[in-house]
Amino acid sequence: VGAGPAGLAAAVYAASEGLKTVVLESYAPGGQAGSSSLIENFFGFPTGISGGDLTWLAQLQAFRFGAKFSTPAQVLSLHYNPDDEYRACIEIEGCPAILRAKAVLIATGADYRRLEAENRERFEGVGLYYAATALEGQICRNETVVVAGSGNSAGQAAMFLSDGAAKVLLVVRGDDLTKNMSDYLARRVKVQSNIEILYRTEIRKMSGGQTLDQIELENMRTGERWPVKTPAVFSMIGATPCTEWLPSEIERDAKGFIKTGSDVAKSPAWRTSTHQPNPLETSLPGIFAAGDVRSGSVKRCAAAVGEGGMAVAGIQSSLASRANGNEANQQRT
Repeated sequence: VGAGPAGLAAAVYAASEGLKTVVLESYAPGGQAGSSSLIENFFGFPTGISGGDLTWLAQLQAFRFGAKFSTPAQVLSLHYNPDDEYRACIEIEGCPAILRAKAVLIATGADYRRLEAENRERFEGVGLYYAATALEGQICRNETVVVAGSGNSAGQAAMFLSDGAAKVLLVVRGDDLTKNMSDYLARRVKVQSNIEILYRTEIRKMSGGQTLDQIELENMRTGERWPVKTPAVFSMIGATPCTEWLPSEIERDAKGFIKTGSDVAKSPAWRTSTHQPNPLETSLPGIFAAGDVRSGSVKRCAAAVGEGGMAVAGIQSSLASRANGNEANQQRT
C-alpha cells in the first residue's frame, strides 16, 4: 500500500521473486520523492536525477516483472485474521470487492504538514506549493521566492529555484541547518550567492488577489515582522504519517509512525509466536512497514528503497515460517 520509493522498490523485488504483487496508490506513484526537483545523492546517478524520473523508471521496472498497479486506489481499512491463510483483508474506496492478501507492506509515507499562516488556504496551488518542479520554476524566474523548511527537500528546492530566481529566502524555524539536512547539501545552500537563510523565522501571513503577492515574516527571537513581495512559497516543513486507516492493533509511536521489529516483540500477537518479528514487521505478524511511515526510519529516498527490498525478504521469511508451522501442525494432527 503506497507507491513511493519504498513501495516501488518492494514491488520490483517482490514481483521479480515471483510473488503475486499488487500496488495500491491513492494519488500517483512517487510519493514525496516523486515531487523532488533533483536528487543528487542517490546511488548510481552522479549528476543527479529528478524524483519524477526515478520513480517513473521504478514503476516501469516493477510493471515489467509483473506487478499490478491500481491508481488511484484509496485504502479505507485493513482487517486482520491470523487464522486465515489470507490473513489481511483490504477495503478500497469505490470498490465492491475486498482484496485479500497473505502479507501486506505498509509504505504509505506521510502527508505534508501545513503552514500555520493566515490566509494559507486561499493560495494553495496559486502561490503555495509543496513541490519545486520546472513548472513552478517558470513562475519564479527573476523573482524573490521563499522556501520554508530545513530538511533535504527544502535544501534541494532552494538549490533548484536559485538557478532562475533572483533571490531565494530559506525560512528555518531552528538555528542549525545541518540538524535535518545532509551535510553536503547544507554546505551548498550556505555558499549559494542568491540564497539567504533566515534562522528562527516563520511565515505569519499570506496576502494577494487571485494569486499570492506578499507574505509577512516574523523573527521568533525578536518579534520583528516585515513584508516580503513574492509570487511563490514552497512549504517543505515535514509531514505526518498516513496511518489513520490502520487498525489499533498495529502499534505506533507518539508521533503516529509505525513500530516494527524489536519494538513490537512483546505485542500480544507475538507472545505466542514461534519466531521473533522481522526488523520491518509490525505488531501483527505478516504486516510490514517500510519507508517514511515507519518509526525510526531514515527519511531518505535511498533508505526507503533499501527498506522496500528488505521488507520483501522479510515477507518471504514470514510466509515460509507460516508454511512450516502449518505443516508441523498437520503432522501432529
